[in-house]
This record gives sequence, C-alpha cells and structure tokens, in this order.
Amino acid sequence: METNHPVKVTVEAVVQAPVEKVWQYWTESSHIMNWNQASEDWHVPKAENDLRVGGKFLTRMEAKNGSMGFDFSGVYDVVKQHEKISYTMEDGRTVDITFVNQGNETKVIETFDAESTNPVEFQQAGWQAIMDNFKKYTEQT
Repeated sequence: METNHPVKVTVEAVVQAPVEKVWQYWTESSHIMNWNQASEDWHVPKAENDLRVGGKFLTRMEAKNGSMGFDFSGVYDVVKQHEKISYTMEDGRTVDITFVNQGNETKVIETFDAESTNPVEFQQAGWQAIMDNFKKYTEQT
C-alpha cells in the first residue's frame, strides 16, 4: 500500500520584539486581522481564535475588491505559551509554529504541509509574505 507523505515547507522570520509581544500579536484576533494577508489587495475582515488544545480558529481572508475569499480554519493540537503552537487544518494538513526567545528578538519558525493543488514554491512565497507582514506589523506597532 502506498502512503502519501506531504511535502513540509518552512518559512521563518526574526522579529525585533520580545517573545511575549510576538506571542500576543500572533494569537490575538484583533492583531491577526492586521497582518494575516499575503498582499495589500487582501484583508482579514474576521478572525476568531480559541487558543487552547482542542480549540478552534477561523480567519476569513478576502480580496479587498470582493472578487474572492475563503475561510482558513483548524483545531489546535499543541499550545505551549511563548514556545509552540501546532494545529490541524480542516483538510487534515498540519502546521507547527515555534517561537524561539532570543531576548529582545524572537525567531518564528512555521512549518506546514503543502497542499497538492498549487506549486510548493507558490505556497512558500505566500506563507513567507504573510510571515513578513507579521514581522513588519509587530515591529512597527
């Protein structure tokens, strides 16, 4: 029997902020709505986050011109404050986020299972763009 092993893709950033602030900005809905898009022509009109093992999150992502949108959601598998978040998306793919406390800066490493519809490079670029938006928002706010 053949087993399908998803391709793991990693994006990361070093954020010039202590881990407490990075964690807060990554996990609070009011902040998620300000950074969780890959380009300026998209936005997040709604974000819900129940940050606990078994808790669910939902982020509504939409093109600003209204031409398309989708819900990004899943269930948390691991929540270790200021250290690690793991979740499973609705389609069964998994994501692991590690927060490395480096004093006045924090390294955020996100590894996700690629989906099979779009090229891996396209997915990595999109997730990295979101990570870069997170870094910029957190450092400037």
